[in-house]
Amino acid sequence: MAMRAAVLAPRGLRRLFSTSTFIPPPVNQSTPSPPQAEPSPNLFVSGLSKRTTTEGLRDAFAKFGEVVHARVVTDRVSGYSKGYGFVRYATTEEAAAGIQGMDGKFLDGWVIFAEYARPRPPPGTPPNTGNYPPYGGSPPYGQQ
Repeated sequence: MAMRAAVLAPRGLRRLFSTSTFIPPPVNQSTPSPPQAEPSPNLFVSGLSKRTTTEGLRDAFAKFGEVVHARVVTDRVSGYSKGYGFVRYATTEEAAAGIQGMDGKFLDGWVIFAEYARPRPPPGTPPNTGNYPPYGGSPPYGQQ
């Protein structure tokens, strides 16, 4: 009987009958996007197929300028692509043409995304963990 009442209850009363404590965020709030990287000759390419090779990545981006270096990041054990890689052009203008020409296009049957690569943080800088301790622990007392 209570189950039937939960199904027929108005939206506000459904929370009373729910055993879940999850409350979805309001729809009108948008999550902030990470800041765009500064234009540089280095590109970060994501969405790569597991079968994409470094040579295939180089050939695809060579249509838009002189590729100095290309690398698909691979898994050490399997040797397959991890789904992302880097392309370095000779100039920033060629990199912009590479982004415009390849962002949102198909490569090896997958839609890829190209953007300027963000520089690595200096050595010794802790990763941005959002003020949480490592390994999924709970936040410090009083900071919830």
